[in-house]
Amino acid sequence: MIKTILVPVDLAKTESGAAALDLACDMAEKYGSKLVLLHVVEEVPAFIQAQLPPGAHAKVLEDAKARLTAFAAEQGLSGNAEVLTREGNPATEILEFASEAGTDMIVIASHDPGVADYFLGSVAARVVRHAHCSVLVVRHPSG
Repeated sequence: MIKTILVPVDLAKTESGAAALDLACDMAEKYGSKLVLLHVVEEVPAFIQAQLPPGAHAKVLEDAKARLTAFAAEQGLSGNAEVLTREGNPATEILEFASEAGTDMIVIASHDPGVADYFLGSVAARVVRHAHCSVLVVRHPSG
């Protein structure tokens, strides 16, 4: 049984995120699952944070949560999904959250891989390799 479905959303690529969310919504409806949308804000190095005005970093996190909440509402999920943001390496944070929350499935968008992805690995590829739950990768050609 699939009780919790995690949908990581890259706010810079909401078109592919919407495709993954559509599939996740269908699955959640079929299985009566809880949906969790997660956006990970990349960590800002300390030497850069020191140069930012006070509260700027907190504002970035607040803005990300507001944008993710708006995205969920645009997709028709107002109040029907948990919306979370975390800070750090996207793949690491997705995997840590999935483990902490006992996620049963991750539905993640991916794009056609570029040369850098073959050497470094994309977020979706790292999640697939290291997740302790099922992962559904939704391919989006325009990335």
